[in-house]
Amino acid sequence: MIAIVDYGMGNRRSVEKALEHVGASPLITADHDVIRRADHVVLPGVGAFPRAMRNIRRAGLDQVLTDRFLDGGPILGLCLGMQLLFDASDEHEGDTGLGLLPGRVRRLDTRGGRLPHIGWNLVTFARPSKLVDGLGDAAAFYHVHSFVCQPDDDHDVVGRGEYGERFVSVVERDHVMGVQFHPEKSSRDGLQLLRNFARVGVAA
Repeated sequence: MIAIVDYGMGNRRSVEKALEHVGASPLITADHDVIRRADHVVLPGVGAFPRAMRNIRRAGLDQVLTDRFLDGGPILGLCLGMQLLFDASDEHEGDTGLGLLPGRVRRLDTRGGRLPHIGWNLVTFARPSKLVDGLGDAAAFYHVHSFVCQPDDDHDVVGRGEYGERFVSVVERDHVMGVQFHPEKSSRDGLQLLRNFARVGVAA
C-alpha cells in the first residue's frame, strides 16, 4: 500500500489515479498509523512552502514523516513535496523543511524568463537510479514551479532540467526520492517513474 500524505495541499486525487493506473494500491490519508504502516509514502504538493510546512506541523505529520525516514521506508516527494524534503526554503518569509535531505530551496533564476516555469521540460539524467530505470538518458516531464532545490551533495542529483539556468529536477538518496515535476501529468514516462517507485523494495 502507498500512503499519499494528505495535509490539505496538492492534487492528491490525480496522484492516486495515476498510481492506480500503474497497478499500485494508493490511499490518501492523514492517519499517522496508516502512514507509518504503509509500504511506500508519497508526499505531494502544490502551493507555497511555508504554508505547507505549517499544515504539516499542525497535523503532526512532520514527526510521522521523520519516523518513516528513520524506518527506511521509501518516500517520494512530488513538486512542492520534493522541496519539503529539504532543510529550508527562501520562499516568501522562509521556513525550515523536513530535513530529510541536506540542502535548501531557492528561487529559480530564469535569466529573464517568466515565473512560474510552466510546461514540458527535458530532464537529462546524471546517473543511474531506480526511480528513472527504463527512461533512457533523458525524458520530458511537466513542470510547474518558481523555486528549485539546491542539494548540499551533488551525488543526490539524478536529473536536471533547464529553464534559464540548469536546475535540479530529480533527486535520490537511498530510500528518499523527489521530483520537481508532476509525474501524474507527464504521460507515459511519468507513469513509468511512478511504477518504478512502487517497485522499490519489492522482491521480484
